[in-house]
Amino acid sequence: MLKQLLWLTIWGVVFGYMEAAVVVYLRDIYYPEGFSFPLVIIEDRILLTELLREAATLLLIWVTVSLAYNRLQSRFAAFFLLFGLWDIFYYIFLKLLLDWPESLNTWDILFLIPAPWVGPVWAPVLVSIGFVYAGTTLLFYHQKKRFLHFDRMFILFELFSALLIIVSFMIPGSSILDQNMPTDFPWILFLTGFLIGTGVFLYTVYRSDHADMK
Repeated sequence: MLKQLLWLTIWGVVFGYMEAAVVVYLRDIYYPEGFSFPLVIIEDRILLTELLREAATLLLIWVTVSLAYNRLQSRFAAFFLLFGLWDIFYYIFLKLLLDWPESLNTWDILFLIPAPWVGPVWAPVLVSIGFVYAGTTLLFYHQKKRFLHFDRMFILFELFSALLIIVSFMIPGSSILDQNMPTDFPWILFLTGFLIGTGVFLYTVYRSDHADMK
């Protein structure tokens, strides 16, 4: 399992570099003086290509974890692990290649599906750290042949927390559609979603450990 986890980690790191390389090319074309808001208007053809690339990336991650694991829970755990590593190392490699972002408070456009997601760099990095922790924790449990039971309430709470986080990114994301500079990030909404999701996961793990001790 450790060997499998090592290869998945390498995959996530390498894919983070590939994502950063794509951004280097795009910024050299559209932002030769350096990336900044408001965004440069790009052709519909290029925008569609970028949307499809994002969708293809998610599909590629899912195909990878499906080849690595048979159980659905293990696949989801590995998916979150790879997604988190990909995102974290994407920023690490951008810093090495472009000396960007200037700080964790630097604004970035995070995603385009189904609408622009915008936020300070620290926010997606925090989510990705949570993904890596949750995915790694579950995979170590699975190595011991222990599979946590996620009931309906757990799923509803996690979906609700994800919705809060996504909305917190889409609120400032709406401003860039009008060629404006994003200013205020709804961090209270974001942290509420993040803490709910993290808290429910930690409680579920604790409850499982406590039940096994009886």
